[in-house]
Amino acid sequence: MPAAEPLSPEFLKSVSTGPGVYQMLARKEVLYVGKAVNLRKRLASYKRFSGADHSKTGMMLARVRRIETILTTTEKEALILEASLIKKHRPRYNVILRDDKNYPLIKVTVKDQWPRVLVTRKRVRDGSRYFGPYSSASSMREVLKLLQSLFPLRRCRKVQPRSRPCLNYQIGNCLAPCAMPVDKGAYKEMVDNILMILEGKNHELITVLRNKMQTAAQARKYEEAALYRDQIRELEKTLERQVVVAEHHLDQDVFGLSRKDASVGIAILFVRAGIVSGAQTFHLNDPLGSDEAILAATIIQYYSDQRQPPAEILLPRQPDDAGLLRERLSELRGSSVKLLVPRRGNRVQLMTMARQNAEQIFTDQEQQKKSWDNLASMLQKILHLGREPDHIECVDISNIGGRQAVGSLVCYKDGAPYKAGYRHYRIRGKETPDDYAMMREVLERRLEKGMVEQNLPDLLLLDGGKGQLSLAVDVLDQLGITDAIDLVAIAKEKELEGEKLFRPGRKNPILLPGHSPVLLFLMRVRDEAHRFGITHHRKLRSKSTLASELDALQGIGPQRKKLLLKIFGSLTRLKQATAAEIEHVPGIGAVLAGSIHQQLHQNDETR
Repeated sequence: MPAAEPLSPEFLKSVSTGPGVYQMLARKEVLYVGKAVNLRKRLASYKRFSGADHSKTGMMLARVRRIETILTTTEKEALILEASLIKKHRPRYNVILRDDKNYPLIKVTVKDQWPRVLVTRKRVRDGSRYFGPYSSASSMREVLKLLQSLFPLRRCRKVQPRSRPCLNYQIGNCLAPCAMPVDKGAYKEMVDNILMILEGKNHELITVLRNKMQTAAQARKYEEAALYRDQIRELEKTLERQVVVAEHHLDQDVFGLSRKDASVGIAILFVRAGIVSGAQTFHLNDPLGSDEAILAATIIQYYSDQRQPPAEILLPRQPDDAGLLRERLSELRGSSVKLLVPRRGNRVQLMTMARQNAEQIFTDQEQQKKSWDNLASMLQKILHLGREPDHIECVDISNIGGRQAVGSLVCYKDGAPYKAGYRHYRIRGKETPDDYAMMREVLERRLEKGMVEQNLPDLLLLDGGKGQLSLAVDVLDQLGITDAIDLVAIAKEKELEGEKLFRPGRKNPILLPGHSPVLLFLMRVRDEAHRFGITHHRKLRSKSTLASELDALQGIGPQRKKLLLKIFGSLTRLKQATAAEIEHVPGIGAVLAGSIHQQLHQNDETR
């Protein structure tokens, strides 16, 4: 294949032979980001590329219009810069982890005078103990519920002297060190017990509690013995649900990799204290590079300052640049990180589990595709659509009296939510209640942009009845795309009649049974658009309400108003705060705090 013009001999002669990062661009779009120990040698290898034109590398090189290079002093700097640029530009030919959210952790603030247990998504070096991540929010809530029921540590953010304890103390969920005398030794013992549970040492803790129960019973302290008995019962229940996969009590991440045709599935098992606490999977569609290169790219993207690696990472094979990866991961963790490729022993069992999870990705996708193909065919047949609706979008309008009006648009592809296609539209043209005008504005803005970007939906679902449908038909007709998009409106006109579906050119609505898969799917899409819109609308309304209330306060300027909004988050919480709590806001002293508190409550007595 002829080399692309950017890889001309003149250009290659100008490229450094040192380490660095290169970016391949098609005009403004970054197509690929790579690193190299020797930039000139690495780019020259593309000039010698002899693969098929339709291969992924061949297609990429055909689109390249220019190449930019960034020199670094070391190969490790190039590795870090490459990962940073991939996250920034998300090039289409790089390995991209689509789900880059951080799973929640449980944090125990052991350095505090009165430690507490809380949920966080960031691991920082503040001396606290962190446990997780928990891929299942429900399992994490179960753990927290257990800890809070067994050991009532403080719940408030700051221990500030209070005249009386809060409701958590009244219901037995907190010892209230802010208002009551608390034995520090007993409090520390509860913290130690919590740490044992989170470390997976439930058996050892049960033994300790059983001995204490017997001692208390012998001393005829029956209420204390009953408390230990209840704690033991709850802990034994959790032990029944835990799956122990290792006896070493180490924290590990276990990577599994599976290939099917050009696609790659990657699964990561989270093993904490020898117990599988969760898993995460990624599907990579036709990624560039060998399995070793893909594994290395996944690892360097996955871990960061916010998602630090455990002490041990198990891998199916040695990744590219293993030494550099180990050095970088150790920096992120603040201590040594091992990259192991098990060949024998107990760790092989974990590798087998991870590989099976990676293989399951393709099985699940095949089942989902079959299910969606059947449902898409039913949608087309029952609604008399011009095509199978693989790309569906739904529009909803949220407003109160025309104020803070928001148009919400959700996107579904192959039957699943496609969050990258979700959009909010702030209504510009109307300040008075007019759902039709607002709907027209949103449709025009979405479809005009879709025509330019060539990403129009197959089916447009409208939350409304005949009026909204007629409006959408008019918009499509004006834009000249009537035949390009199918329209359906869904409305519940009367409580007993249920949902009605309206189609252009049809006088009567389509009435489907309440259990119809087609109707249930369309309702789910409509409800998601409503949820997405109303959540954003409430956020705007809350900010507006709080801002307007703050504007009426005397003695504070714009910066302090922003600070109060940021710290307290809602007007209700600000009104619930004491003058002493308001005083802790930076830049607000005791006098101003007292004034703010008085102004917020000046009408309380007259209500």
